[in-house]
Amino acid sequence: MKAIVFRYSLPRFAFAYLLGAFTPRAYLGAPGPVALEEVPEPELPGDDWAIVRTALCGICGSDLKEVFLEGNFDNPLTALISFPAVLGHEVAGTIERVGPLVTNLQVGQRVVLNPWLSCGPRGITPPCDACSRGQYFSCRHFTDGLLPPGIHIGNCRAVTGGFAPLLAAHQSQLFSIPDGVGFDQAVLADPFSVSLHAILKSPPADGALALVYGCGTLGLLSIAILRALFPSARIVAIARYPHQEEFARELGAGLVIRTRDRAEIVEIIAGIVGAPILRPRNGKPWLLRGVDVIYDTIGSPESFEIGVRVAQPRATIVVTGVDQPARFEWTPLYFKEIALVGSNAFGVENFEGESMHAMEIYLRLLAQRRLDTARLITHRFRLEQYEDAFVVGRQKHSHRTVKVVFDFQKGEEGRVKGKG
Repeated sequence: MKAIVFRYSLPRFAFAYLLGAFTPRAYLGAPGPVALEEVPEPELPGDDWAIVRTALCGICGSDLKEVFLEGNFDNPLTALISFPAVLGHEVAGTIERVGPLVTNLQVGQRVVLNPWLSCGPRGITPPCDACSRGQYFSCRHFTDGLLPPGIHIGNCRAVTGGFAPLLAAHQSQLFSIPDGVGFDQAVLADPFSVSLHAILKSPPADGALALVYGCGTLGLLSIAILRALFPSARIVAIARYPHQEEFARELGAGLVIRTRDRAEIVEIIAGIVGAPILRPRNGKPWLLRGVDVIYDTIGSPESFEIGVRVAQPRATIVVTGVDQPARFEWTPLYFKEIALVGSNAFGVENFEGESMHAMEIYLRLLAQRRLDTARLITHRFRLEQYEDAFVVGRQKHSHRTVKVVFDFQKGEEGRVKGKG
C-alpha cells in the first residue's frame, strides 16, 4: 500500500533546507525527508490489536512542523520517537480486522483513534501510575515493551500512521463513533481533546474574561468548547487572518483582535477591561489588570510576551501550542504571579460528574448536538495529492485553511480537493 513516510536523514534535511528557500515542495518528496512510498500492509502486533481502514486523517500542526523541518535539532522528544515513520494520528475509520483477544470491537464498526502508545499498546502490566489514572500522555514507558520508541502512532517506526489506507491499533486506542455522527465530525476528536484538556486544566469562572490566542484548529475548537460548556464566559480571540476571524465569530467569540502589532493588542485589551496602560521607558506597554485566563494555542515567544503583559495578576496561561523558542521579556510573569502551564494532549477527564476519556466526551457532545465542528474541515485531498495538501496546510492565508484532511473514502473523488 502507499503511505507517507518521514525519514530522519541529515543529507535529506540538507537537500530540503537548500531548495526549500525556493519552493516548499523541496521538503515533499525524494530526496527530501518526506515521500509517498510503497510499504507493507500492517500486521497485528498482538492478539488484542485491530486493523483499521482509514476514512479520514487530519493533518495536525505537529505534522506540518515535522514535514517542513520547523523544529530544533536539540528537541528532547527525539529520545522518545523512532524512524522511519508513517505519519498521521488524527484518524477516523472502520474496523477491518480484529485479533482473537479483542473484546470490545467488531468488523465494520466506525471508530476514532486515540494515538498514544502507552502501557496498554506496549503490553506492559501492571500499567504505570499515569496510565492507571488515564493520563496516557504521561506514560513512563514510551521506549519500553513490545514496540520501539514512539509517543504515539505516527512517530513510531513499527506502527503505521494514518497517512495510509490501513493502520493497526490496540483495542484500548479505539472509540466507537455513535450513530448520527459522521466521519467529518469524528476526525476532529484528537484536536478537540487537546483543546478540552487545556481548558479543563484552568476553566473560566462565571463571567470571566477568557483570551484564546490563535485561531487555527486548536484555537477555534477552544472557542467552541468555551461557548458550549462555559456559556457565561466572555471570549476574546486573537486571529491572524480574515477567515480565522470569521470562524471565531461564528463559533462564539465576542471580540476578535486581528493584528500582529503587540502594542495594539495590549491597548485593545486595556480598553476591554478598563485598565490604564503602563508604558515603560523602553519596550512595549503592559497592564496591571487584564484577562482572567489565556489559552495559548500558538506557544511562541510573541504569544508568551503578550500573554504575560495582558493577564490579570495570578491569572493562568495554558499553553497547547509549540513554536521554536526565542528570548522574550517575561518580567510580568513573576511580578503578577502568573501561572504558565503546559498542556499536553489528553486523557481521562472529570466532566459533568463523570470520569470519561476526552474523546468519549467529544463524541457524546456531537451525538447530543451540543457541538457542530465539521465546518472546520476546509480542504480534502487524496493521499497521492499529499504535496498539495501540505502546502495548503502551511499557507493558511492564501488558501483560507483551517483543517486539511486526507480522504480515503470511495466515491469522494469529485469533492476531495474541497474548498480552496
